[in-house]
Amino acid sequence: MNNKFYITTPIYYPSGRYHIGTAYTEVLADSVKRYHNLKGEDTYMLTGSDEHGQKIQEKAEEAGKSPKQYVDEMAVMAKELWAKMDIQYDDYIQTTESRHEKIVQKIFDRFMEQGDIYKGEYKGWYCVPCETYFTETQLVNGKCPDCGREVKLMKEEAYFFNMKKYADRLLKYYEEHPDFIKPAFRKNEMINNFIKPGLEDLCVTRTSFDWGIKVLKDPKHVIYVWVDALTNYLTALGYLSEDDTLFKKYWPADLQVVGKDIARFHLIYWPIFLMALDLPLPKTILVHNWIMMKDGKMSKSKGNVIYPETLIDRYGLDSTRYFLLRQVPVAQDGLFTPEEFVERYNFDLCNDLSNLLNRTVSMVNKYFDGNVPKYNGNQNEVDEEFEKFTVEQIEKFEQKMEECEIANALQEIWTIISRTNKYIDETTPYGLAIEEENKEKLESCMYHLIENLRKIAILIKPFMNDTAENIFRQIGIKDEELKVWKLLKENDKIKNAKVIEKGEPIFMRLDPEEEIEYIKNVMKG
Repeated sequence: MNNKFYITTPIYYPSGRYHIGTAYTEVLADSVKRYHNLKGEDTYMLTGSDEHGQKIQEKAEEAGKSPKQYVDEMAVMAKELWAKMDIQYDDYIQTTESRHEKIVQKIFDRFMEQGDIYKGEYKGWYCVPCETYFTETQLVNGKCPDCGREVKLMKEEAYFFNMKKYADRLLKYYEEHPDFIKPAFRKNEMINNFIKPGLEDLCVTRTSFDWGIKVLKDPKHVIYVWVDALTNYLTALGYLSEDDTLFKKYWPADLQVVGKDIARFHLIYWPIFLMALDLPLPKTILVHNWIMMKDGKMSKSKGNVIYPETLIDRYGLDSTRYFLLRQVPVAQDGLFTPEEFVERYNFDLCNDLSNLLNRTVSMVNKYFDGNVPKYNGNQNEVDEEFEKFTVEQIEKFEQKMEECEIANALQEIWTIISRTNKYIDETTPYGLAIEEENKEKLESCMYHLIENLRKIAILIKPFMNDTAENIFRQIGIKDEELKVWKLLKENDKIKNAKVIEKGEPIFMRLDPEEEIEYIKNVMKG
């Protein structure tokens, strides 16, 4: 088994509050990290903020602050949100830190020395918000094809990276490494839309503003965003620095998680930069879709933005994390509506999970004074099938997690929850309790219910840590070994457990009409 796992998220443009779309990327990556950590792997997660460029300089001026003061304040806000969401990153890199800037200059110099970068003049259409140049034919109705905003005709001296030099090598890599891009259809998008039509050389410096990392050998130029931003995945580990211990340990990245809006930069530019540096490429780059609203993308002007803090403060962290992960299949856009949120909360969390726990704790108290019966090796047919089904579902869950299909992995857990509720109906413990001769069957029933709740708690731990710990507490699981992956598929390890005296609902049912109205009002601002 791989003994290390390095996962990254994009470094974000510091624009104030992050909505649930940005939060989704972090929660997804955090959940994958926790999963690998649960399996005993040495995990390391990186996130951060992308702090150079023209649009940041302009925003700082609008706020009456220096660019550095502005980005530092934004970084504090981001860290506060990730703390509120319990995102367990190991490093947060700001691209204005000297540990990053010095190495970017070294990388740029190397590209120049190798002949990968040449000087020329750029004339083209530039979108400031997207920090991207476009040709005339790439514009849509004369506007940015990515964000739909106005573009400016720019003409300035610039350095270019020779992308064409690596195009064939990149295509060959795609074909030889089928797991490099997930979902697989993104590879065809890159090939058909960008590479086969003729890969454009990339403009990598600007001279029309000065908020950026200067080119050492030509300081009137500042290094353009993508050479600067993408290399953070290396600089944060100490690449080309005096202490490159982390780099030697964790590179190449096992998984890099990005949204579909920046797929091109990560699936084309980034691997080419790494090839030019003669470095191994990440094992997998996962491109996820967006959370959409009924009327399209989230936008303050539309009054349809929802922030994670809003949901967390009213409904709790775990329910918020669960909704984001369950609602967005990686390969498709997910839909956020107040109705969907409340329905998932009431049905999945209250009716399915919370009620299962409550019923089980109540029955163990009623029939065995709270003491969890011992495992009975004399299995009946129902119990054998139940154990087999649960193990098979765990294996399906593992498969989905390895494929980074998080929403589907959660579905496999909820299939176990549903089957465990059905097990109660099949075994009818209330009927078994009537006759003394059925005591052994009743003991087996209660043990299996507690055992499956233990397994469910382990499975949901990467996504809903507090809920998992609450389940462990209520069913009397105190031994830490029983809370980790190693004993997940075992069925006979619970000894001397005692449930709490009175079950506590871990999720309370919401009033649909009231809560839907509340969320709608919050979205309107």
